[in-house]
Amino acid sequence: MKKSIFIFFSILFYSSYTFAQNPISGKIKAANGSIIPNATTKVRGTNLTSKANEFGIFTIDAKQAPPFYIQVSSVGYKPQDFQILKVQDTVELILVEDTQLDEIVVTSRRRSEVLQDVPIPITVIGGQAAENAGAFNVNRLKELVPSVQLYASNARNTTLNIRGLGSTFGLTNDGIDPGVGFYVDGVYHARPAATSTDFLDIERIEVIRGPQGTLFGKNTTAGAFNITTTKPSQTPSAKAEISVGNYNFMQAKASITGGLTKNLSAKLSISGTQRDGTIWNTREERKYSGQNNLGFKGQLYFTPSDRLQILLSGDVSVQNPAGYPLVIAGVAQTERSAYRQYARIISDLGYQQPKIDPFSREINTNTPWRHNQSIGGLSVNVDYKIGSGTLTSTTAWRFWNWDPTNDRDFSEVAALTKSQGNSRHDQYSQEIRYAGNITDKLSGVIGVFALGQNLQGLNQTEETGKDQWRFVQTANTGAQALYATPGLLDGFGIKTNSTIKSLSAAVFGQVDWEVLEHLHVLPGLRFTYDKKDVNYDRNTYGGLQTTDAALLALKAAVYSNQQFNTNTSNNNLSGNLTVSYRPTTKLNVYGTFSTAYKPVGVNVGGLPTTANGQADLSLAVVKPEYVEHYELGVKTKPFKGAILNITAFNTDIKDYQTNVQSPQLGVNRGYLANAEKVNVKGLEIDGTYQLERFLSLNAALSYLDGKYVTFTNAPLPLEETGHTEIINGVSTQVAFKDASGGRLPGISKWNVSGGAELSTAGNLTTQSGRYFVAGDVSYRSDYSSNATPSSVLNVAGYSLFNARLGFRSDKFSFFVWSRNIGNKNYYEQLQAAAGNSGLYAGVLGDPRTYGATLRFNF
Repeated sequence: MKKSIFIFFSILFYSSYTFAQNPISGKIKAANGSIIPNATTKVRGTNLTSKANEFGIFTIDAKQAPPFYIQVSSVGYKPQDFQILKVQDTVELILVEDTQLDEIVVTSRRRSEVLQDVPIPITVIGGQAAENAGAFNVNRLKELVPSVQLYASNARNTTLNIRGLGSTFGLTNDGIDPGVGFYVDGVYHARPAATSTDFLDIERIEVIRGPQGTLFGKNTTAGAFNITTTKPSQTPSAKAEISVGNYNFMQAKASITGGLTKNLSAKLSISGTQRDGTIWNTREERKYSGQNNLGFKGQLYFTPSDRLQILLSGDVSVQNPAGYPLVIAGVAQTERSAYRQYARIISDLGYQQPKIDPFSREINTNTPWRHNQSIGGLSVNVDYKIGSGTLTSTTAWRFWNWDPTNDRDFSEVAALTKSQGNSRHDQYSQEIRYAGNITDKLSGVIGVFALGQNLQGLNQTEETGKDQWRFVQTANTGAQALYATPGLLDGFGIKTNSTIKSLSAAVFGQVDWEVLEHLHVLPGLRFTYDKKDVNYDRNTYGGLQTTDAALLALKAAVYSNQQFNTNTSNNNLSGNLTVSYRPTTKLNVYGTFSTAYKPVGVNVGGLPTTANGQADLSLAVVKPEYVEHYELGVKTKPFKGAILNITAFNTDIKDYQTNVQSPQLGVNRGYLANAEKVNVKGLEIDGTYQLERFLSLNAALSYLDGKYVTFTNAPLPLEETGHTEIINGVSTQVAFKDASGGRLPGISKWNVSGGAELSTAGNLTTQSGRYFVAGDVSYRSDYSSNATPSSVLNVAGYSLFNARLGFRSDKFSFFVWSRNIGNKNYYEQLQAAAGNSGLYAGVLGDPRTYGATLRFNF
């Protein structure tokens, strides 16, 4: 017995010794056959690592019997796992470059496909590339993708457009749906504030241009952002990053992942961003326009079999920045009487004329600016392989809390002293779809989607100060003279509570049918139902307490009580037809015709009143947008390492949803309405070139021509406020004009971006990697910053140049960077002050920033 036990343990020991003394050896190469020196190898699930030599040869002792996995990584290549089934003399491991652009895989059609094979204009930005370029939220992407426009005076008032279409330009009205879909890991984010949160563990960002309603859950009349994050891994790993820069900029990111049990892995990520403001308030002696962000994301990934994958995600982002004030940009002469010009008003109130020096970055407002928000949610994504496809269920809840304070007169004057649009938003969404191959020649996707939203305005406040009387006074005679009554409008305001409950449900599907060899026909259909219920309750408070009927009438002309309830619903059948011809792997020619629609809207910004003082309910509902879209495109690989894509398109929109400004004093924020017809057409060219691992180039150009074909009831531009016309022989002041033929706001005719990176192999201390220098440049021509074309509210064209220089390896990276190196002074937006007295203000672009970033992978 003892002898048998001894023999057994001898065999076991010898077996272990044999495995320990028979390490795996091999050579690591690139896809083109070239040697990859100094790559890192690791036995998955252990801390056993080794490094290949300068000839790509490695040896590693797994200390275990096959089968097991070896993880191989090298800077500039995609990390990859290789399964070792048996011990052999040598193994050859092939890595694919992470810059091999023609092999980028996307999921924009709800299944994994090579980018160049997809007959849709898509720009893909890898997560690492976005971070290297300084894109820690969506705002930076507009410099990398010329067709993207993003304007934000704060997180709530954010306009995200693609090709100039998507959202209304200017102040956001909660009653309108965005036309650009924003998805993170398949979850639709309904509020534009999502674009302001910091990225966490981004794998890639797909910017999809043009209507895509037959592929995505929510209507996407202008395009979509499809953001994919990295999933948890069974292999324990971690990464950390810290950046520092001028204006006391500091950003820290960390992520850790690993297996909890055999089939369950987890990941936890955290990000924090802090920066001093770039605008100085001389009255408060404090800085504004800073950053103070904190974000968390946790995920559990359950993979009980090859067929079933379940991902549970939760995230929250809290932002308490030092406000985002607008600076006074100028004073325009309006067509009002001399008594109502801004300079005269300010003089009569005893103030000095405002300092018009916006790029001194100084303000003198007397109300603190605050733009606090929290945003987050939970989601469960289930993927189950059935046949040759995958059934996917995505269930999500998201919330958004908004707590702002704004000084709406943009100055030291106590006129419109408060503007607080406090909001709470909850959304619940469910999407179920099946995507995959039906036959060798037929594939597609079919799905259902439902989205419920509850958006509450919570005691939203607008309040006037002691100087407001002079801004609303039209003359100093008659009843108007009573506006000078001491304290009449001091602290007078409104508190609004509103609720929008909405439901959107849809059935959608699209197939890809190869009718002849290389010729694909892709029809798609979508049926959508939308319903919205609105409750609006606005009540006045403050000001002089009086029973004098004349004084009460003057107060009511500024603010009045308003209550209304309304509901609306509509449905729509839309679709698309694409024909794609792919004779070789180097050419994909396609043409698309599609229809789309943006749902019915509702007004919750206050309505103009009828002659009897009641809310004009005819303006409470905004008609849906209807889109007809034509597109021709070609995707090519003209020679090795190069990609060149060209797209031409034409989009017609009926009943375009836009903001208008009422001439009535009590509607300071404006309301939504429809322009009869809009047209946007354009041309997009983008190309990339990769020379081995040493040089990468990218460039993109976008030409956009957007105009109101018909807009007969447009609001007057600032400089025409007070305009009079002879109507029935009487000189009559008008508030609207025919803007047909005028250009759409926010659209630059020419948008250009480009970048280059040059790198070479080298060592830093004991780390082997690559030294690199990179730069990118972007240019935008001038664009209108007003709903109606204006001679003063136009943003001049500008160029921005950014650069970075450093070293990167598998485990360690360090680089210095600078954005807006030329310290270009530019506006992102211009906006008339409430009341249209002539003053206008601007949202400033960031000045020159610079700093350094250090990254570690463990």
